[in-house]
Amino acid sequence: MKTPEEQAAAVKTTLHEALGGTGKIRDLVERFYDIMDSDPRAAGIRAMHPSDLTRAREKLFMFLSGWTGGPQLYIERYGHPRLRARHLPFVIGEAERDQWMHCMVRALQEVGVEEKLMIKTAEALWGVADFMRNKAE
Repeated sequence: MKTPEEQAAAVKTTLHEALGGTGKIRDLVERFYDIMDSDPRAAGIRAMHPSDLTRAREKLFMFLSGWTGGPQLYIERYGHPRLRARHLPFVIGEAERDQWMHCMVRALQEVGVEEKLMIKTAEALWGVADFMRNKAE
């Protein structure tokens, strides 16, 4: 049985900490874009990006850092993410959402995120990815 102090510490753990902190978030983003860049199942979303993914990698890292409860790097540099507005120039439907999630789930698995945490993270990210849809289906 956990002591009250241990229970309180467990409640205060952010997703950022649970995932392994800044280094693990960076690894996750790098693996995500490596998968997107090479997996034919992600061709649709890959085509939405420039050939050089450096800027996309950095922006996703900064966003995920804050989104997971870590340093608010994206907000400090760019202000509020306004995710939906920033993605409006791209046609995003269920297929694009699913391609993005395919890459993210694979990345979570490949960087060694424990299964329960991977599922929790993927479920939360699915909500974000689904919110980006702007194509009537």
